[in-house]
Amino acid sequence: MHKLPATAPPITNETASECELPYDAGRLLLLMLYSVVLVVGLPANLLTTYLTWLQLRRKNVLGVYLWSLSLCDLTYLFTLPLWAYYVSQSHQWPWTSASCKLTGYIFFNNMYISIFLLCCISCDRYMAVVYSLECRGLRRQRFAVLLTLAIALTVALGHLPVFTMSEGDTAGGSGRCFEPSQSSPTVTGFNYARFMVGFLIPLLLLVVTNHSILSNVQCSVGLRSEQKKRVRRLAVAVVVLFLVCFAPYHLLLLVRAIMFHFPQLEDGTCLFEKTMYTPYTICLGLSTVNSAINPILYVLSSDNIRKELHRGLRQVCNQTYPRQQSNSSQNKIKPSKSSLAIKPEIPKGEKPDGT
Repeated sequence: MHKLPATAPPITNETASECELPYDAGRLLLLMLYSVVLVVGLPANLLTTYLTWLQLRRKNVLGVYLWSLSLCDLTYLFTLPLWAYYVSQSHQWPWTSASCKLTGYIFFNNMYISIFLLCCISCDRYMAVVYSLECRGLRRQRFAVLLTLAIALTVALGHLPVFTMSEGDTAGGSGRCFEPSQSSPTVTGFNYARFMVGFLIPLLLLVVTNHSILSNVQCSVGLRSEQKKRVRRLAVAVVVLFLVCFAPYHLLLLVRAIMFHFPQLEDGTCLFEKTMYTPYTICLGLSTVNSAINPILYVLSSDNIRKELHRGLRQVCNQTYPRQQSNSSQNKIKPSKSSLAIKPEIPKGEKPDGT
């Protein structure tokens, strides 16, 4: 009886070319999604980077995570035009392999640094709400800075294999940059780790912390019903946003990793790749929506930063409208030459105004 190999051989360019994927399918939808994310996310993150920097200077612990999250999202948004151009060219990478690997490295780093920072934000809110007295010594800005640096360094080191993966070699003739058809044992193990460490564990952490926050707030007698509703909406929105942005993509990663262990289904695997390619690219695009919604969801839900935004808008309005009003008043009231020539009579014993 013929025994099947334990692991599948890596798919080379020749075998990948036999399974031609529908690269043009869903291209318009993906380009529209990238454009909306860039138009909304770029100014939103620029604004929130400035607002959270003000909170950072005021020793706000939550401001450390929010500023780092905005900076991380900005770094990725600056690479989004490259991905959009790549999609518009029927998934042909026109630049070097090094630029492909660097862009993919930034994408992976952004996704998982953002995920872990979202967990830090939820844990910080959980400690501040549930253990407000006990955590005073732990909620320090220095600790938040060290934790953020540790997360960024761990994720950056964990994704260094991206520079050695053949899936980023675009000079070999295929021109593809980290396409899902280019599977290998390294990519399969990478996908398992991304699903478990980068999605499942953070999801459980977000659900537990936000449920605890919600339960504690609902039992509080010192909060108004309007405040409780706002906390409830934020807790539900955090989990729903995480599921919408990251669940479809990571579930497809898990399915692809499992399918790699069944080489006897070679024809079925090709059919699976062709069928799931368009949903996979759309799910990949959904993961970028997180970069545009993060500032709206987290930063504007912070009382301190929302007050900072209102204060800044008020200053801008005060600097703009008084000038318009003064100009209009000058246009309406113009003293005549005769009025300037007439000097008002000053009663004896009184002084003119201004003296």
